[in-house]
This record gives sequence, C-alpha cells and structure tokens, in this order.
Amino acid sequence: MITTTATLRTAEHLRPKSLPEGLVWLWSDVLFPGEATQEGPIRFRAVVLLLLLPAVLLYGSISFHLLEPDEARYAEIPREMLQRGDWVVPHLQGQPYLDKPPLLYWFVMLSYRLFGVDEGAARLIPALALHATILLVYLLGRRHLGERAAFWASVTLTFAPGFISMGRLLILDGLLGLWTTAATLSALEALRSPNRRRLWWCVSWLAAGLGILTKGPVILILVLSPLWMFSRLQNRWQGFTWLEFLQYLLGSSGVSLPWYIAIGLQEPIFLRYFFWEHNLLRFFAPFDHIRPIWFYLPIVLAGMWPGTIFLLGTLASFFRAHAPAHRPPELGFYLLTAGWVVLFFSLSGSKLPTYILPSFPFLALAAGWYVSVSSARYRIWAATLLGIMASVLVWGHYVVLPWYAKLRSPCNEPDKIIPYCADLTQPVICFPRSCDSVAFYLRRDDLRNIRSKNFPELIEQLRQNSRTVLLCTHRHSFESICNALPPDLRITTTVSFRRPTDGFSWFDRLATETPWGLCDLVVIERIP
Repeated sequence: MITTTATLRTAEHLRPKSLPEGLVWLWSDVLFPGEATQEGPIRFRAVVLLLLLPAVLLYGSISFHLLEPDEARYAEIPREMLQRGDWVVPHLQGQPYLDKPPLLYWFVMLSYRLFGVDEGAARLIPALALHATILLVYLLGRRHLGERAAFWASVTLTFAPGFISMGRLLILDGLLGLWTTAATLSALEALRSPNRRRLWWCVSWLAAGLGILTKGPVILILVLSPLWMFSRLQNRWQGFTWLEFLQYLLGSSGVSLPWYIAIGLQEPIFLRYFFWEHNLLRFFAPFDHIRPIWFYLPIVLAGMWPGTIFLLGTLASFFRAHAPAHRPPELGFYLLTAGWVVLFFSLSGSKLPTYILPSFPFLALAAGWYVSVSSARYRIWAATLLGIMASVLVWGHYVVLPWYAKLRSPCNEPDKIIPYCADLTQPVICFPRSCDSVAFYLRRDDLRNIRSKNFPELIEQLRQNSRTVLLCTHRHSFESICNALPPDLRITTTVSFRRPTDGFSWFDRLATETPWGLCDLVVIERIP
C-alpha cells in the first residue's frame, strides 16, 4: 500500500499543470524520449559512395536544351549581366529584372567565365548545390543520428526523384535548399553543443544570409520558425534566447544588406516590387500558380519514393509500444522542420512543385533513421528498392529528360529561327510572353515582349519598323494577329512550329501540339 501511494504521488508530481507543460511533456517524454545517438566516425567508403553516386546523376547529363520558361530565363539573365559587366542589377532582354536576388546569377556568371556560356555551365551550379546538400546531410546528420542513419539518409536523398530530378534543373530552389539545410542543421548543432554554440550559431546565420541573397527573406521563416518551436518543446537542452534570435536576424541580414542597398540606390522601385509584390502578395493574395492546399501531398509522396516507405515506417513507430526509447529528440526536429516547410508553402496561395524542395533533406534524415534501426533484412530490402530507383533515374536523366527537353524546346529546329532572328539589326517581338531560349541561343538581349493587354502598343511598334519578326508564344496569338492587323500592315512570311496531333495518344498528350513558349513565327511588314 505504501508503494502504491508513492507511485501515485510521483505520477501526480509529474502530471503537467498547464497546456505548455503538457506539450513539452508530450514531445519530450512521450513522442521523442530516446537518448541522442552517439556521433559515429566518418567512413571512407561512405564518403566515396556519396561522391560518386550523386555525381553520376548530376553531372553526366546537364548539356541538354533549356526548359522554358524558368531555365531559359535563369540562363539568360547571368549571360546578360556578364556581357554588361553589371553585378548589381539583373537584366533580362536589356531591362532590369527585379523578381529575384542575384546569388544564383553570380554563381552562373562565374561558371560562364570558367567553362563558357552554355546549358551545362549554367546547370552546373544547381548540380553542385544538390551534391553539397547530400554531403551535408551525411556529415552533420551523423552528429545527430549516428553515421549509419546519416548514410542511409544521404542515399535516400540521392535517389529521391523529387529532389535529385527537380533540383538539378536551373532553378532557385536547389540552391535555397542547400542554404536551408546548412542553416538548420548548424542551428541544431548549436543547440546540442553548449561549448561550440556560438560558432555553429554564426555558421547558421551566415548560411541564412546567403539564402536571403538567393530567394529573399523566406529562408528566415523556414529556419527560425521550427527552431523556435523545437527550442520550446524539448526540455533537455538550453533553448535559444530572444537575444540570440535577434543576433541571428542582424547577422543574416548583414550578409545580404550590401546588395539590397546597392540595388535600392540604382533601382528605387525594387524594394516595394520585390518585398511587397513578390513576397507578401504571392503568399496572401496570389496572382499566379494558384493551387489547392493539398497540392504538395502527392508531390511529397511521389518525390521521396522509395523513401516514402521508410517515412511511413517512421510514422508507424509512434504506434508501437517498444519504439519510443529509440526515437531521439533530433528525429523530432527533422520531422518538425520538414512538416513546417510543407505546411508553410501549402498555406501560400502561389504554389509550384519545386517550392518544397528544402523539405526533402529533413524527410530523408527521418527516413534514414528508420532504416538504421530496422532489421538487417529490412535494410537489404531498402537497398534493393533504392537500387531499382537508381536505375530508373539514370535512364530518366540520360535518355528521357534530354529527349523531352529537345522535343519541347522552342529552339528544337534552329533552321526555322536563325534566318529570321539571327540578324541583330532585325527587330524581334515576343507576343504575348517572352521566349528566352531564342535570346539565349542567338545571344540577343533586345527581344521585346508585349503582353496581350497591350495590343495597341504592339500595333504601334509594328508600324514603327519597316519589317518586324513576331514570335507568337501562345497557340491563339497568330489567329488574333490575323484578325486584328490594320490595313497598313501585312504578313509576308509565316513559320509554324506546330506538329500534327490527334490529342488522344499518350505521346500527343505528353508532347502537346507546340513547343514550350513558341507556336508561330510571323514576319510583318509596313505597307509604304
């Protein structure tokens, strides 16, 4: 009877007295009560594999046709910046392009200088960013989950199609994913290592500052929000103070501030245009890429495959009686961070599949933990699935994607474009959207772009030139031009980029009727 009373008193003492205490108790004592895994030594064989396996998928096939519109845009902007010798203001078609910060452009410019201006030199930057992310997952992840879990996480990430196939394209999200991973894992290391807390904290805000130079202040939300929540939920380490968070904001902002000041002085409209329209309005009042809130769920499930199976095993461990002792607090941090990234972009009104790419490293770490604590038979089965996925990715990267990019490229048939657009004295107008692939491959930075709503401006521009080449970038553009062309203008030449299709076969649905961004080329002359 005495033992029972003592037990009841102990339980009464440990019972949470408030909701915050209850959340801390649930997180630290129920969900993630396990001890932190001891840091394992770096294995030479593991490093060699992580240098070779991603290299096969990332570097062997990067010189294929640029994909419209994003890749062509992000290849053309640094080409024009390099040509102009302007490292402050990004330019596209000779006009300031203020949608994004310049770090990706700077890296591509350096690559152009070293290797020449082509698709491979441009795509080398996101490929290096993905490879560095995979190595970071291993090198820093082993400090948190042990060497075996970190290795499985890195291999899972290498063969996750949503990460390795989307991120290798010339877009901003692969580079942002690198800085997000570096900043987040360094901050976790600062939380776990009191003796080296300041050093890791500085590394984290330095990486965040580079992220601000890549895509703006969104990285602060991706890193600091889960970090703040985790530091309040766990009860084993000293959480971060408000002063440290303030230091983080000042340090990361200081890294990027010189460029923001410089462009603000040269282009005063930038600050309002970038922060208001391309950050706040895109989130709260989107004007493009509007998708439902569940949009990213199938992307995560398919993009992590076969790591999705390992992730489901991680989630299933929450329902097993013997599993809590194995779940360390670092695992909770990875799940919290990945969930926050997906949730944040799901709440945004503007969505693209690549936005959640920064979540994949943390999903891979959670998946790697589950494989590492599973049986040897399960690990053999996991390795088999990853091997099958590797074969599929090699075939996709070396055969399917280059073929598809060439099929859909506006410059797939250069003989149709060069005779009309290669002459730099010949005015070329894109209507109603830009076609940056033509500008990149022909080395032109003077292609005008006139939107449909500015049709009177298009007619006036046609009247100013005796002869104008018009690139019709929408399937109905040519028809609208024919119906609205005034009597003093005439069409002298038409070149179609369409191909016959019935629209029902799988090939026709995949390739569609026209390339990306170019349907017809029209030569219009002014009648004297």
